[in-house]
Amino acid sequence: MTSFDWLALALFFICWLGYDPLLRLLARRSGALNEDMLTIRHAWMTAMTHREIRLLDSQLLGHSINSGSFFASSNLLLIAAVGGILFGGENALRGFAAVGAEDVPIKLLEAKLALVLACLARGLLDFIWSIRQMNYALALIGAAPEIHSEGDKVAFGAATARVLNPALASFSQGVRGYYFALAAAAWLFGPIWLALGVGSAFALLVWRQAASPAARAIRTARRLLDANQSGQA
Repeated sequence: MTSFDWLALALFFICWLGYDPLLRLLARRSGALNEDMLTIRHAWMTAMTHREIRLLDSQLLGHSINSGSFFASSNLLLIAAVGGILFGGENALRGFAAVGAEDVPIKLLEAKLALVLACLARGLLDFIWSIRQMNYALALIGAAPEIHSEGDKVAFGAATARVLNPALASFSQGVRGYYFALAAAAWLFGPIWLALGVGSAFALLVWRQAASPAARAIRTARRLLDANQSGQA
């Protein structure tokens, strides 16, 4: 590996592993999409406890579970494809390299494919854990008793939200894995492409979290929810 490969790889890991801490920093300073969604999902679960019929809530969560299952299945197929090349022997690697990858030693090509595989594998684990937690939340919705005390309703909704929020956070992490897997795949064409790929993926993710039209609209909705809760207090 050249010094450019090492520098680009270091940048990749800084962005990949440093993205979550950066999101928490953004949330403390100016707000971020994930932080706003915590409040919105908490409000959703609180509203759920006030409904006599909770079919709508279970259907909405069921759609999220189906989305997680779809992404997990797609991730597994991609892992199988990359793993088939990586573990298919030297002929498979050379055949893959012949379609346009940078001309590098086989060991370095294996490292590049292994990085893509690691991103996909981490994403798969995130999707699996997300689906499991969403099933826990679905069970809580189904088990929600007919509570007459307002305090108990709010407490049960908060408890359900504490299960749902990390479930959907894991889903977001799994989707994020696709961005970094694409950036890792750019390394096949050289270290400059890896640096450009991870920089572009990181910038796009941060923009979508903090400044996209969807993020701004959700931030407005959160403020309305906060104002409504303050008025009821």
